[in-house]
Amino acid sequence: MSFRRRAQIGMALLVLLCAAPAARGQDVISAVTTPPRHSLDLGLVLARPAALQTGMSTGVGLGYLRAATAGGRLSFGARASWSTATEYSTTDTVRNDDIRLRLCGQVLHPAGRGSFGVRLSLGATAVYENTTTSQGNRASLTGSALATTKWSLLPAGEAEGIVYLRVWHAWGMSLEGGPTLHLLDGSSRWGWTGGLGVLWQP
Repeated sequence: MSFRRRAQIGMALLVLLCAAPAARGQDVISAVTTPPRHSLDLGLVLARPAALQTGMSTGVGLGYLRAATAGGRLSFGARASWSTATEYSTTDTVRNDDIRLRLCGQVLHPAGRGSFGVRLSLGATAVYENTTTSQGNRASLTGSALATTKWSLLPAGEAEGIVYLRVWHAWGMSLEGGPTLHLLDGSSRWGWTGGLGVLWQP
């Protein structure tokens, strides 16, 4: 085999070796920047209480969304969270447990190893309120004289900015936050919500 022929074969092999990693890198980039078909997140929730006037409600939340378009930019799904807050006064102690149930839709824009967008949610918040009279035990109070409980259901909605970041394969992190609105006793009550969680996008 001539030197010229060997040189041609060597150049061809070199081109193939250089092209293979580039092709694999392009596949990785495409996989990361293409919005996923499914998104599941679980994490910490911080929010203004739905009914209490002061304090911060803390708890956990879970959400699932499925892409509604071929590109995966528009998704619809559902979210649920539980959080609690306690308010103290000289006369009683009030604890509220907020159970937020939402149907939601979001629009995402891919960027690098993640995506960002906006999510709109509508639904209701079930509020369980427990009121305990301060110093009630010392006064030997029992039953409803010591503590009272009640449930209420409030129409609600949120508009949140969201950021998804892929960390390892289908796993990543989610960050979200924005204003909330509850209808309480015929009036509008504005608040806020935020969350940080673990994300799975198969």
